[in-house]
Amino acid sequence: MRVEIWSDIACPWCYVGKARFEKALAAFPHRDEVEVVHRSFELDPGRAKDDVQPVLAMLTKKYGMSEAQAEAGEDNLGAQAAAEGLDYRTRGRDHGNTFDMHRLLHFAKEQGRQDQLIQLLYRANFAEERSLFTEGAERLVGLAAEAGLDAEAAREVLADPARYADDVRADEREAAELGANGVPFFVLDRKYGVSGAQPAEVFTQALGQAWGARSPLKLIDQGGAEACGPDGCAVPQH
Repeated sequence: MRVEIWSDIACPWCYVGKARFEKALAAFPHRDEVEVVHRSFELDPGRAKDDVQPVLAMLTKKYGMSEAQAEAGEDNLGAQAAAEGLDYRTRGRDHGNTFDMHRLLHFAKEQGRQDQLIQLLYRANFAEERSLFTEGAERLVGLAAEAGLDAEAAREVLADPARYADDVRADEREAAELGANGVPFFVLDRKYGVSGAQPAEVFTQALGQAWGARSPLKLIDQGGAEACGPDGCAVPQH
């Protein structure tokens, strides 16, 4: 069974939702038969690469809330993250363009290190004091290396803005086609969708329902056709 997760590194609920989903997956009896794929979604796709601003300032401007409301929202998110065992800095974080991170995640997927990289990107954005947006490509290269990727290969990806750009855009188009206008958005076996950072219990129910709904293979067999098996191949006798 495949679970696809549309998310953005700048999305705090994606950070929390990933932890809640993984809690459910860890207890799922068939967890070893579940493939998890992370898909790209940008919350702020029109933001220029060098346009970086404090999170609180971004919230007050984008949503028209007061600074006190923005701070209260961040405090709530910090409490939600802590309940899942996650570190979360409620003050001093910044916000910027995540397109290069998504390109790098597609490269990591090819190398089988996508989950490791996305977790490191989340940690860097939400838990560490260093900015993920102002230190340039070398910060991302360092995280890629920490995730087990070749640093020089990651550097080459980031240096070429066309690398994996089409993959990111394809993910975003597909999200729109599926009706996802926000993240996190979880799609289970292309049959069930779960929107938002739901409690682990909801993911447990969704995993069980999706697993039970898998269609068994329908065999069309007219009988008598030759085939090969563990004991060899049948040889017609004339």
